[in-house]
Amino acid sequence: MNQDNFFDICNLSLNKKGEELCGDQVKFTKTETKSTIVLSDGLGSGVKASILATLTTEILITMLNADVPLEEVIKTVIGTLPICQVRKIAYATFTIISINHLTNEFKVINFDNPPVLYFKKGRIVKLETKIDKILEKKIQSSEGKLERGDFIGAISDGILYAGLGDTMNFGWGWDNIAKYMERIFISQATNSRSIIEQVMAETRSLYRDKIGDDATFVGVYVRKPNPVMIFTGPPLDITQDEVYAERLLSFPGRKVICGGTTGNLVANYMGETIEMDIPTMRKDLPPIGILKEVDLVTEGILTISKATEMIRKSKGDISRLSSDKNGAVLLAREILEGDSIYFLVGQQINEFYQNPLLPKNISIRRNLIEDLVQLLRSQQKEVMVEYC
Repeated sequence: MNQDNFFDICNLSLNKKGEELCGDQVKFTKTETKSTIVLSDGLGSGVKASILATLTTEILITMLNADVPLEEVIKTVIGTLPICQVRKIAYATFTIISINHLTNEFKVINFDNPPVLYFKKGRIVKLETKIDKILEKKIQSSEGKLERGDFIGAISDGILYAGLGDTMNFGWGWDNIAKYMERIFISQATNSRSIIEQVMAETRSLYRDKIGDDATFVGVYVRKPNPVMIFTGPPLDITQDEVYAERLLSFPGRKVICGGTTGNLVANYMGETIEMDIPTMRKDLPPIGILKEVDLVTEGILTISKATEMIRKSKGDISRLSSDKNGAVLLAREILEGDSIYFLVGQQINEFYQNPLLPKNISIRRNLIEDLVQLLRSQQKEVMVEYC
């Protein structure tokens, strides 16, 4: 994990008017040492385009993650995809962005997609491009090094040609998109989603809400990491209470406590008491607590369970969360805004929540956390769990 920088990846798509499936597909994977991002644009739109783009992203990601040499990967994809007999072009195009987390170096491979958009200090930079021929197909590649505040993104044709023949004669165009994004960087670039959402809103507007072609944008914004620590449940060994209270309070990021007993444990260590924030009480959820130096204090089991459900329903998209200020929404928000989540899970059993039919060592809390961790990892979150 790169402690200095976080590679914030986000992708958004607009489906062509009348189509249920998007003919563009994005897939990305992150490990401690690298990020690999693939955008594929299937020819045409609808089911067929979606299947071809999905096939392309899956082959590319699987092979790249297995460290198969790049030329072999591209040969496999180009050799697998059929060619359109009428237009004599491949049924799917693709862009690959790979980032080395240890050196911050990136490499872009582009096959028939629009050029990537690369910004340094909020200004567009045109990357030098090398052209290779693989199986008679032109493959463009570029490389560079990312620093804090840089952004690199790949778009599909649907964004490039937004407004074609309607609001704009020849569509939006690469240069105009770059200029539009430079304005975003002046004032509103805080994370990848905030940048991409604005570009997609303008794309929709240029199409006058009648999207003429699947439009997709995937990008990486390099920013300061936002780690979160969640302490839930008192430790098995009561003599360790102060050790874990101190672990939480000295954590260099957002601090969250889930559970009344855990909250009191930390408050006692600080010589403080937790105040209840009564307006946040709901009929199915206890109110949150207020404790200085801690960003959020909630009840445990019910709140974690409801927050997990909200994260699942939102598919990790923070804009889909309710605006209600209750403990579960606030907890879900903290988790989704965090880049790396550290769980400190105490294993002392709260008899009140224990199911008598379960063995003593399987607490409901532990099962809940394991469920949440699995969900977050499936959404590409970096998660660490420590049982105490």
